[in-house]
Amino acid sequence: MAPSEERVLSIQSHVVFGYVGGKAAVFPLQCLGYDVDVVNTVNFSNHAGYGRSGGSKTTAAELNSIFASMEQNELLMPTRLLTGYIPGAEALSAVEKLASKLKHARPSLTYLLDPVMGDAGRLYVAPDVIPVYREMLPLATIITPNWFEAEVLTGVELTDLASLRKALSILHTEYHVPNVVITSIPLKQWLVDCLPSPIRPPHGDHILCITSSTADAHPSGTPSLVHAQYVATIPGYFSGVGDLFSALLLAHFHPHEPPKSPGATVLSEAVSKALVKTHTMLQLTHERASKLPEDERHPSDDELDGADPLRKTRRMRGRELALIQGQDIIRGSGLDDTRPLKEWITFWSQ
Repeated sequence: MAPSEERVLSIQSHVVFGYVGGKAAVFPLQCLGYDVDVVNTVNFSNHAGYGRSGGSKTTAAELNSIFASMEQNELLMPTRLLTGYIPGAEALSAVEKLASKLKHARPSLTYLLDPVMGDAGRLYVAPDVIPVYREMLPLATIITPNWFEAEVLTGVELTDLASLRKALSILHTEYHVPNVVITSIPLKQWLVDCLPSPIRPPHGDHILCITSSTADAHPSGTPSLVHAQYVATIPGYFSGVGDLFSALLLAHFHPHEPPKSPGATVLSEAVSKALVKTHTMLQLTHERASKLPEDERHPSDDELDGADPLRKTRRMRGRELALIQGQDIIRGSGLDDTRPLKEWITFWSQ
């Protein structure tokens, strides 16, 4: 089915200014030919990185009212579902019920669940959303947790290859998620030591992206096919990157088309495209930010930011994703697509 024949239901946060949540996801999906229906789980002036924001969270009752009216008017007809930041357990439960209903009505629904809960060891949602997310996992076609979120979902602290295998096994076998993408993985020494040479990064700061798929044929006795690729980090603080990546991944994921490259999976090929585009967009954003006036590119300093809140505001404003300026990147114009994810053949056996 061509993108122009498909419809995405996007349920995630909304900001008036900047590009996070739905603002980072909807435009890229539309650029790639998808019709997108949008439900906002929050309505804020700007993202939390600015330090100050105003607005409101959408309640479970309000979400249910929206979903019910859409159903009554025969407007609930997505072929793809994308869910992101949903701050409370009651609201998340309302989304879970909808996802279950949509999946029952259309078993072929492609559902990308981005379990936005926190990062770097810190939750930024209420802890009571965790069991709800675990209940939602079997509904998902793809999940895109970061390193910390994968630990939270599985209850496994990722400290070595054995624990990483255990976490992926839990997601595949206990929660029946066919496609797992773990993003923004810090390259700790134990992980670098485990990586095959084609995936091992050169010197410098890099992060890793790992995919694990049970949807494609894999060797007997192997739980999944695992692929990985490293990406150079870009200096600075940027928001909405995961939201953009998840939208691009959903757009490029075509489960009924066989992989084009030997050893690849449908998931690894879609992630390769999403990763290249996301990284190129970040490079453009960084380049634009570096050319701003000096008072809009001050380095982070908690003490100075506290004394002058607008100092932080100006810095955040200059680092909003350059989606409009980079729309050719979204469409794939002139991109170097020569860095596909590499198969980690020995992942389950080394």
